[in-house]
Amino acid sequence: MRESAWMPTPSNPFAVKALAFDVFGTVVDWRGSIIREGNQWTHTKGSQVDWGKFADRWRAGYVPSMNRVRQGSLPWMKLDQLHRLILDDLLVEFKITGLSEQEKDHLNLVWHRLTPWPDAVNGLARLKKEFVVSTLSNGNISLLVEMAKFAGLPWDMVLSAELFHHYKPDHEVYLGAAELLGCQPAEVMMVAAHPNDLNAARACGLRTAFVPRPLENGPGQQQAPATPESFDVTARDFLVLADTFL
Repeated sequence: MRESAWMPTPSNPFAVKALAFDVFGTVVDWRGSIIREGNQWTHTKGSQVDWGKFADRWRAGYVPSMNRVRQGSLPWMKLDQLHRLILDDLLVEFKITGLSEQEKDHLNLVWHRLTPWPDAVNGLARLKKEFVVSTLSNGNISLLVEMAKFAGLPWDMVLSAELFHHYKPDHEVYLGAAELLGCQPAEVMMVAAHPNDLNAARACGLRTAFVPRPLENGPGQQQAPATPESFDVTARDFLVLADTFL
């Protein structure tokens, strides 16, 4: 990283040193990826499943399962483990039977095989020329590393809630990430498609960049409402974000 990226400039008035990215929905298309792999599964197994609904139900269990950890009804678990708990219930709900444990494990690891949005890889590569680019995700480290290899995501660092035994939006995650990056909170910019993630980061003193992903929840579905002017930067995609800084 060049020294110029550490100093205030007209394109980087915040003197940001590192960009920390939410991953699910912001960098990768979780819903489309699960549907695509599910359709391949249907072709192989012959099971008729509404994979869009299946993906939505799987994602819907995400926050409640993390809240169970926060409330102490579950011990600390990696996201892979929480995904498996949700999946086991979904297999019953969708009447998917006859799967071996190996097949269930493979299906659960679809979250390691998510496809990036079309702008993500090139945008990250451009931003990496000037900044440290890192994940800051509730996904566990092995999940994020395997996803990066699968999708060609050029991270400098892989930071995960697993390191702090807290899930976003707990403040320990954002402040812990800044510390591991060797930065003051204001020297780190959180990049996300989710206003609640950005609001929590901002409350910890991080800078914020809002990159909406209108197709995250499928065509015709709305994202959570956001007020773009409440964030330091708003960009249509990662390429525009790179244009803003470079």
